[in-house]
Amino acid sequence: MNSKRTPLDLVRAEPGPAYTATFDGAQIAVLPGQTVAAALWSAGVTAWRTTRRTGEPRGVFCGIGVCFDCLVTVNGLPNQRACLVRAEPGDDIRTQHGTGHEHVAGEEEL
Repeated sequence: MNSKRTPLDLVRAEPGPAYTATFDGAQIAVLPGQTVAAALWSAGVTAWRTTRRTGEPRGVFCGIGVCFDCLVTVNGLPNQRACLVRAEPGDDIRTQHGTGHEHVAGEEEL
């Protein structure tokens, strides 16, 4: 017998119905309890941050909140670790560029 087992099968989990969030303006499906990183991976997104100096793409590295490669902006809050933040219905998830504190033209610098 060649049946594939998934973690959901092993724990007999039955997740509730999916809801939506957005990533850079596009809708993505999210299952209850998923982290932002899991939701993005499920949607086929593997990078959601760029480095400060060279603009290199980053996504999940450690997956347990130790490193900061998975930083993302959620609902306007930069520097959220996608592997730790639970995705909620209607979340506005954005790629984080650099430090996440982009200077907006016309705003006074602090």
